Amino acid sequence: MNRITKLFLIEKPIIQAGMIWCSPWQLAAAVSNHGGLGVIGAGSMYPEVLDEHIRKCKAVTDKPFGVNLPLLYPDIASHIDTIIKHKVPVVITSAGNPKIWTAKLKEHGIIVVHVVSSAKFAVKSELAGVDAIVAEGFEAGGHNGREETTTLTLIQDVVSKVNIPVIAAGGIATGRAMLAAMVLGADAVQIGSRFVAAEESSAHDNFKNKVIESGEGDTTLILKEVTPVRLIHNEFFTELQTAYQNNSSPEELKEILGKGRAKKGMFEGDMAQGELEIGQVATYITEVMPAAKIMDEILEEFVARKEQLKNNNYDY
Repeated sequence: MNRITKLFLIEKPIIQAGMIWCSPWQLAAAVSNHGGLGVIGAGSMYPEVLDEHIRKCKAVTDKPFGVNLPLLYPDIASHIDTIIKHKVPVVITSAGNPKIWTAKLKEHGIIVVHVVSSAKFAVKSELAGVDAIVAEGFEAGGHNGREETTTLTLIQDVVSKVNIPVIAAGGIATGRAMLAAMVLGADAVQIGSRFVAAEESSAHDNFKNKVIESGEGDTTLILKEVTPVRLIHNEFFTELQTAYQNNSSPEELKEILGKGRAKKGMFEGDMAQGELEIGQVATYITEVMPAAKIMDEILEEFVARKEQLKNNNYDY
């Protein structure tokens, strides 16, 4: 037991990231039933859809689970009401100011966690009253920080500046990486990209296969002038690169991005023109498997590597 497992009332310090278009109730329930914290990704859901996913998740698990809530979501008040109505145990907020909704959620007994990409915002989040921090390095997939701070650097900095529990994220898909994050002071890890390729993920099979095929250097952090996001290279990405070479303005980049790109790629399976959000760790993901097996592999390697280090005699 550590601070995060005690806070969330879970057995294993693994949190499944609430990724848009990839984190339905099936995935959240599978992770929670296996001892971690499963998370429904509300950023791609209308209020009535989120309501349905929460109800279905509660029907198949009596374990704690969470909802990831991007604070810039246009109908956020409806999502907050839905979360409160269903007494969701944990909310992980991102992309916005946690001060606006944290107090209301906590009034209803909901644990609030906020995602940050810098120590500065970790401190501000703690002052806003959140219960824990997800510190996400720029290796992560999806929407990201502009600072390009790596997880290795970020975790140490955040842990040294806040007193609340810290969850490491970004570039974590293996037991080795999980152990490294916890040695740096994290209380748990949040894993996204690895769970994109879970059987229970709602990602399109085309996208899952694309992730599996991806290798070193096949993702890039881009669109920092609009909203930073790490993408797999495809025709849409090439179009963006050409726009940068032509010194396109942020408004022109927004026009190229348009609307619905992430849905088109990750959910509908358009590998050419869709926005394909994934982390650098895609290179380690080699097959689609059940969420429970993913967790078992990570934890088995974590324990084995920890034991190996304990038994090694280093002479420095």
